[in-house]
Amino acid sequence: MLYNPATQEFKCGAMELLDAWQGRQNMLLWADFWDEEPAQEQQILIERFGLHPMAIQDAQRQRHPPKLEAFDDHAFILLKGLGRETPDFAFDTIQIALFVGKRFLVTRHSDSSPSIDRLWQEAESDQSFFARGTDALALRLSRIIVDRYLKKLLTLEPRIEALEQGMVSDPRDEMLAELIGYKTQLRKFRRVFLYQVQIFSTLTTEQPPGIGVERLHEINDVYENQDRANSLATLYYELASDLIDGYISLASHRLNNIIKVLTIITAIFVPLSFLAGIYGMNFEYMPELHSRSGYFILLGVMTGIVTVLLLVFRRWRWI
Repeated sequence: MLYNPATQEFKCGAMELLDAWQGRQNMLLWADFWDEEPAQEQQILIERFGLHPMAIQDAQRQRHPPKLEAFDDHAFILLKGLGRETPDFAFDTIQIALFVGKRFLVTRHSDSSPSIDRLWQEAESDQSFFARGTDALALRLSRIIVDRYLKKLLTLEPRIEALEQGMVSDPRDEMLAELIGYKTQLRKFRRVFLYQVQIFSTLTTEQPPGIGVERLHEINDVYENQDRANSLATLYYELASDLIDGYISLASHRLNNIIKVLTIITAIFVPLSFLAGIYGMNFEYMPELHSRSGYFILLGVMTGIVTVLLLVFRRWRWI
């Protein structure tokens, strides 16, 4: 995208716009790089924009922590954005690099970025985005990135509440598996925000080259939303952890109840089995076997043992 502030002329195109931008000092340029051959991309960024090779290497890596770095005439901001929309809470992150100078904004991402696509459409439909400067564009992109994180996080709250209610009424192992999945994803959220909150906290007090002091309001806005997203991710992470612990406690309680019932049954039948075993032995001289009422006496003794044990368990509040 090429914008002339003097004439308010606005163009979208390809590499040919770089020549027009370099030939006139009053024009603003947004160049977006995606799916380019790394060596050719590096050459363009060095020769046309004067970017530092090590910063370009960081931008081209598949995985690198978010960072902020200041150079002589521009700022380098590396962020983690959300990938394509997914119907569930699972997500992928993509690396989005921003090189912000007074006359240019260079973005580079490792995969298709819905956040950059959205800003591109906004800039095409409303030229005031470009007219405010390249730093305003960069901060608008940062806000779109964090807004997508917030939207994803806020969809989780009603689901966690439903799981909490379901665990009390009808706990199932599928709920535990779902909560563990949420906890894993939220850990990724927290790791991303740990870096990005620090980046925009630094920008609230230090303005690197390419980002004007008049953008303090936009910087604070992005920082506050980053901090809010970080707080929500931490809150939901703790809620998921508490629910997992609660489910395990409920499962242990149910298991203890089952073991208690089995213990009661075992305690009742052990003496009965003992008596049945004694009088089931085939010895010839067993006086009780010759008693006419021996069978009924033994049944009475067994009944008495069962009754006493049940009363004892009742007194101990086991049943």
